[in-house]
Amino acid sequence: MSKQAVYTHGHHESVLRSHSWRTAKNSAAYLLPYLKPDMKLLDIGCGPGTITADFAAILTEGHVTGLEVPDSDILDKARANATARGLTNISFVTGNALDLPFPDGTFDVIHSHQVLQHVGDPILALKEMRRVTKPGGIVATREADFSGMAWYPEVEGMESWRQSYIKVARGNGGEPDAGRRLHVWAKAAGYPRESITLSVGTWCYYTPEDRAWWSGLWADRLVSSNYATSALRQGVYTEEGLKRDAEAWRRWGADEDGWFTLIHGELIAKV
Repeated sequence: MSKQAVYTHGHHESVLRSHSWRTAKNSAAYLLPYLKPDMKLLDIGCGPGTITADFAAILTEGHVTGLEVPDSDILDKARANATARGLTNISFVTGNALDLPFPDGTFDVIHSHQVLQHVGDPILALKEMRRVTKPGGIVATREADFSGMAWYPEVEGMESWRQSYIKVARGNGGEPDAGRRLHVWAKAAGYPRESITLSVGTWCYYTPEDRAWWSGLWADRLVSSNYATSALRQGVYTEEGLKRDAEAWRRWGADEDGWFTLIHGELIAKV
């Protein structure tokens, strides 16, 4: 029986600020060369649907389905985004990544972005992705790796934030260093090693605008999102500690020499 996990971030505005920035180009470039116009694609954990809509714009003769957890109003934003872009080959449903609501062999491509780090059983999720993929299809997933993040300068409080985030995420049943584990999970899920292609993608923030945006959303998450609730419940932080590390983020963002990069593990597996 798979363990349950709590989504560490939730859908607070500070979280959606980041999720709504994501595009197929900046978050799924590794997958784009594999796409063909007539493909059927499932986007698991689609959130506000910005990447999902980009896929629909590419798969002009195919269809894209975005899936999110039940009891979330985030799909209203995703549908509104698709409508604003005039897309008609896209639909959105609710469901569970550990028990996908589709028959075997439904899709040509399964895509997920920053999902496996938050589920209680990423191996089962990968098994489900393979199950609903057609023979000859593709499973593609991209995950951040928090221990692999790097920044400059070494502002006091930033490393405290990282170590605390890792504790909170694991306390919620997730794995914040998912990026480095994708190939191991895939092999455990039954994907042959020779079917797997690995790569690394990055985000980098260094301009004044980027630093203000990136530092501001993390500072706000620390005091206002589901992350703060989980951190307090688990005893990882006090309210004062959350405020302290939020200020560390703001100090980093205000430094004219500030630089921050995220690495992401990327996996393509042919079914």
